[in-house]
Amino acid sequence: MDVEQAVAHVSAADPILADYIGRIGPFAPRPGSGNYFASLARSILFQQLAGAAAAAIHARFVEAVGSVTPEAVLATSPERLRAAGLSGNKTAAILDLATKASDGTVPLHDLHTLDDEELIARLSAVRGIGRWTAEMFLLFELRRPDVWPIDDYGVRNGWSLMHSLPETIKPRALQQEGDRFRPYRSVVAWYCWQAVALLRKPMVLPSA
Repeated sequence: MDVEQAVAHVSAADPILADYIGRIGPFAPRPGSGNYFASLARSILFQQLAGAAAAAIHARFVEAVGSVTPEAVLATSPERLRAAGLSGNKTAAILDLATKASDGTVPLHDLHTLDDEELIARLSAVRGIGRWTAEMFLLFELRRPDVWPIDDYGVRNGWSLMHSLPETIKPRALQQEGDRFRPYRSVVAWYCWQAVALLRKPMVLPSA
C-alpha cells in the first residue's frame, strides 16, 4: 500500500476525518510478527483474558511446544498444553489451528493468493477464530489495505466521536459509510481507534 496515496484518498473523501488525521499524525500501525501461525495462536490464547494472565499462559505455551509451528503443536500432547495453562477449549482451538494449517485449510504459505473474504472464511473455519480475529490478522499481520471491521466497538466509537454523532453508529450504517473510502478502509479503521485514544483516553488498541 502506498501510504501517502491512501491517506490522501481517505482525507479527500471526508473532511472531518482529514482534520483528525492532521491532529493524530502519520498512519503507523503496529508491525506484524512475521510468523503467521504464531500470530494466530497468540490471538487464540489472548482471547477473554487479562493481559498479564494471557502473557503468562502464552509464555508457558511457547515453552511447552518449543517452536510455535503446526508440526510442533501437533507433536505436543493435549495434557502438556493443559499443564501450560490452556483451557480445554483453547487446547482444542490451538490443535484445530495446527491441523488446518497442516492440511491446507489455512494455507499459511500462500495467504497472499487469497482475497480478503476468502481468507476470512478460511480462518473462521478454525475453532476459536471468528471474523473479528481474522480481520485483525488481515489488518495488522498481513497489512491488507481494505479491511473494515464494522463490528469492532473501537472503530464504531471512534467514528461516532469524530463525527459528533448522538449515539454510537450501528454496524450496518458504518458499512455504508465505509464505501467511499475503498480501497483503503484499513487506514480509516486505524484512525478511528486513534481518535478514541485522543478523545477518550485510555483506550487499548487491538492486540490480535
